Amino acid sequence: MEYVIDTMSNLLHQTAFFNLKWGNFLMIVVACVFLYLAIRKEYEPLLLVPIAFGMLLVNLYPDIMLSIEDSSNGVGGLLHYFYLLDEWAILPPLIFLGVGCMTDFGPLIANPSSFLLGAAAQLGIFMAYLIAILLGFSDKAAAAISIIGGADGPTSIFLAGKLGQSALMGPIAVAAYSYMSLVPIIQPPIMKLLTTEDERKIKMAQLRHVSKLERILFPIVVTIVVVIILPSTAPLVGMLMLGNLFKESGVVRQLVETASNTMMYIVVILLGTSVGATTSAEAFLNLNTLKIVVLGLFAFAFGTAGGVIFGKIMCKVSGGKINPLIGSAGVSAVPMAARVSQKVGAEADPTNFLLMHAMGPNVAGVIGTAVAAGTFMAIFGVF
Repeated sequence: MEYVIDTMSNLLHQTAFFNLKWGNFLMIVVACVFLYLAIRKEYEPLLLVPIAFGMLLVNLYPDIMLSIEDSSNGVGGLLHYFYLLDEWAILPPLIFLGVGCMTDFGPLIANPSSFLLGAAAQLGIFMAYLIAILLGFSDKAAAAISIIGGADGPTSIFLAGKLGQSALMGPIAVAAYSYMSLVPIIQPPIMKLLTTEDERKIKMAQLRHVSKLERILFPIVVTIVVVIILPSTAPLVGMLMLGNLFKESGVVRQLVETASNTMMYIVVILLGTSVGATTSAEAFLNLNTLKIVVLGLFAFAFGTAGGVIFGKIMCKVSGGKINPLIGSAGVSAVPMAARVSQKVGAEADPTNFLLMHAMGPNVAGVIGTAVAAGTFMAIFGVF
C-alpha cells in the first residue's frame, strides 16, 4: 500500500499543477487568444497557429525548450533543436526562398518609382532604433527590435540571431508576426488621417506590360547591385531573388513547386513553433517585452506613415497621378498591406482598383527591410 501511495504521489507531483507558476497560466491564456485570432478571425493563420501552439507547449512543459547544456543526459528538448535553426539564421533565408517563388515583381518593374515608396516605409525602422536607444536598449538590441517596423517576421528573426540578441528573439518575433496579422486594423486609420478623400479617390493609369526578359533579368540585377553594396544582405536578398528566378525562368517548375509549397510549409512549422516556444513566462513577462511591443507598434505606425507621406509627395510631383494610399503598402506584409491599400481606396471610390499598383511598393518593402537589416549588420561589423 505504501508503494502505491508513493507512486501516486510522485505521479501527482509530476503534473503541471505543481510545477507551473501564475505567469505560465497567463501565457497559456495569451496562447489561446492567439489561436482564437488565427482560427476564428483568420489573422495570418499559417504563422499564428504554430507560434501560438509553441507558446502553449513551452508554458505547459518548459523542458520542451531545454538546452543541451542544461540537460542531465546531454539531450535537449524537441523545440530547442528547432530553435537552433533560428539562431543559426537558417530558417529565415529558406522562408525568403519560398516567398521569392511566390512573388510577382512585375508591378515593381513596371513602375520603378515604387522602390522609393518601399524605401520611405522603412522610416519606422530607423525611428524605432533611435527611441529604443533612448529607452536603454543596447545598440544591437535596438537594431533587432526596430526591424519590427518593416512588418517582416523572418527578417526580424534573422537580424536578432545575427546580432546575438537571442534572449529578445521571442518577443521580437511575436510582436512582428502579431502586427503583420493586424495590418487591416492598424493601417487604415493612419492612412485616412494622412490623406484627403480626393487623394484616396485618385485612379492610377494601368501598368505597362512587363516582358519575360525583364522578369528574368530583375532578380539577377538586383542581387548583383544589392549584394555588391551590402554583402551582408546576401542570405536574405540572395534567397529571395533565387526563388524568383526559379519562378520567372520557367525551366525549373519542380523547384518552384517544392520551394513554394512543401519546403515552405515545413519551414513555417519549424520556425513558428520554435519562435512561439521562446515565450515562456520567465522570458516573456518582463518590462523589456512591454517596451518591445510598444516600440514595434510605434515602428509599424511610422513605417505606414512614412510610405503614405512620401506617396503624397509623389502625388504632387506627378500632378496627381499617384494615389498616396499605395505608399502604406511599402511595409513588407505581402500581400496583406497591398490589399489594405485597395480596400481603403475602394471605400472612397468603389470603382478604384489599386491592388496591382500597391503590389509594387509592397514587394519593394521586402527588399527594403532586408537592406535595412543588412545596413545594421554592416554598421556592427556582423556578417
